[in-house]
Amino acid sequence: MTTAWRAQVTEEIVEPELDIVDAHHHLWPVALPAFGDYGLAELHDDTGSGHNVTATVFVECSAAYDRAAAEHLQSVGETRFVAEAAAASAAAAGAEIQAIVAATDLRFDPDVLDEALDAHVAAADGRFRGIRHRLAHDPAMIADHGHMAEPDLLASPAFRAGLARLGERGFTFDAWLFHPQLPALVEVARLTPGTTIVLDHIGGPVGVEPYADHSARRAWWRPQMRALAQCENVVLKVGGIGMTVYGAGFEDQPLPPTSDEFAAYWGDDVRFCIDTFGPSRCMFESNFPVDRFSCSYHVLWNAFKKMSAGYSFSERADLFSGTARRTYGLQQN
Repeated sequence: MTTAWRAQVTEEIVEPELDIVDAHHHLWPVALPAFGDYGLAELHDDTGSGHNVTATVFVECSAAYDRAAAEHLQSVGETRFVAEAAAASAAAAGAEIQAIVAATDLRFDPDVLDEALDAHVAAADGRFRGIRHRLAHDPAMIADHGHMAEPDLLASPAFRAGLARLGERGFTFDAWLFHPQLPALVEVARLTPGTTIVLDHIGGPVGVEPYADHSARRAWWRPQMRALAQCENVVLKVGGIGMTVYGAGFEDQPLPPTSDEFAAYWGDDVRFCIDTFGPSRCMFESNFPVDRFSCSYHVLWNAFKKMSAGYSFSERADLFSGTARRTYGLQQN
């Protein structure tokens, strides 16, 4: 479905010279049933589809684990796989993968956690920036969306200690969760001010049962986002809005949305996020290929450009590249 959709809709690229860092994407070494192939070639097909995407950030997706290694080192296989792709991207005429956000269990004993982090650093060839230990869990949801995590991870003393250790070592933490978990993240963010927390996908505003009442969901989600924005160590990824779990329903339409339609649906929520956290703490992300369920890569970035058209030149520079470059220590153009 999604590969066909990508070919069905083409648009003129809006503002083709605007510098873009795609702050969140995935890669797989083999095709997955839901997404098909998505390696470096497919990433470069997307980033080269008309927008000026100059750098990207890979975020863990349970790919290429080394199952023969010790438990705490298995995810280093993914980092090694992406580092090889990143080296190839640097040599190719396409967007360069400049940062890797890897996976590990922050509840490991401190010495074990440090050994795992050291292994990621060694495997990443200068590109390791942080960890995503997925948090998304909701026992009320009727389906498993995005491989639900164990419950109550944010309350675990071992997890909190590991989160603090990331900050001590200068690494970031990417948080992927569902919106009912936002109060717990606020508590943890306040307790670990030395760790930069990157909240993925506008805070996980789920739009499927039992949260299919979008007005009620929005009325609860927005105050939690305002509370989280008071934590100065939190920055926000503005994206993930093509995921089916958000309930927009674009995947069920006969044709995918145009960028105007996508911007009309998501514009108010996206601008709320930007105004709440401020452009200097927000970064746009594609979340590809997952968001391909709703629209193509070039349509998504057209929509971001249209949704952000009312912001100043410097604010948009932050949204499209500056915040990501600062947060993940990327090269400056």
